[in-house]
Amino acid sequence: MQLLYLGCQWKELPVDKGDDGRPEIHYTRIYRAFRRWQDEGYFDAIFTGSVSTLAQHDLLDTTVVHGDGTTTAATNCSNCASVILVGIHCHCWVLCIIAAPGNRNESPMLRQALPQLTSIARAAGIELKGTIVSLDGVYGCQANRKAIFNRGMVPNINENTRGRKTTKRGRKRLFDASIFKERFRTIERVFAWEDKFRRVLIRFERISAMHYALKTLAYTMINLRHFCS
Repeated sequence: MQLLYLGCQWKELPVDKGDDGRPEIHYTRIYRAFRRWQDEGYFDAIFTGSVSTLAQHDLLDTTVVHGDGTTTAATNCSNCASVILVGIHCHCWVLCIIAAPGNRNESPMLRQALPQLTSIARAAGIELKGTIVSLDGVYGCQANRKAIFNRGMVPNINENTRGRKTTKRGRKRLFDASIFKERFRTIERVFAWEDKFRRVLIRFERISAMHYALKTLAYTMINLRHFCS
């Protein structure tokens, strides 16, 4: 938690000293344990557990799920892009996160996030049939709309004109401007909460899986911030 909040180096973690004045454990052993937990999927299980806990206490409202993407700057390695899907009910809860290299377009990443969302919802006992998925016009393509429809959900995507001068022919897309408007005070709030975890503000980790593990842990803490209090 200190590494995640303060953004310090692994070697700066506080380690108690024994009677002989030497550290009780070397920081590299902590790092190796963290790597092992990531490889064995513990952080994904912890995140899924946080969603399940909120669902069991009736704190999740999946009537509307908002989604958006963000990019994390990096030092000495490639940038990291991520797409998150957020459910709302008085507070914002993160339901799904997927990360990829920063040169990836966000639109295809949504089709990777939807199966993960379905899997987490199934594990948490959440029903997503009829859920409205509100997204920016960047995600407005036929493949994304079809992927949402195939999972029994309804896309609410702002139409992307793609530079057209005239109205597109054919049936008008489903879109509710009032639902899209509330997206800005949900997704952007989550991104603001993420900024307090200084370790994920800039990607220092050369290994992508490590950065993803820290990001997953940060979103888990966002989910549990009110529940724990």
